[in-house]
Amino acid sequence: MTHWTEAELSALRRAYSSGTTRVSYDGKSVDYGSAQDLLARIRTIERAIASVGRPLPVAGLAGFSRGDR
Repeated sequence: MTHWTEAELSALRRAYSSGTTRVSYDGKSVDYGSAQDLLARIRTIERAIASVGRPLPVAGLAGFSRGDR
């Protein structure tokens, strides 16, 4: 799993709100093809951060017995 930082997310949000597709953070620069690409990256990171610490759903299989067999 990739670990994103709040600095990266903040930089992405600033770039999106200013209308640019070039993002710089932590000494790195990334050019996104479009505002939609940038927004998709923001949403991906937001979902990943929101899911941290959330317990995984438990799936089980119920069994039963009639008792006479």
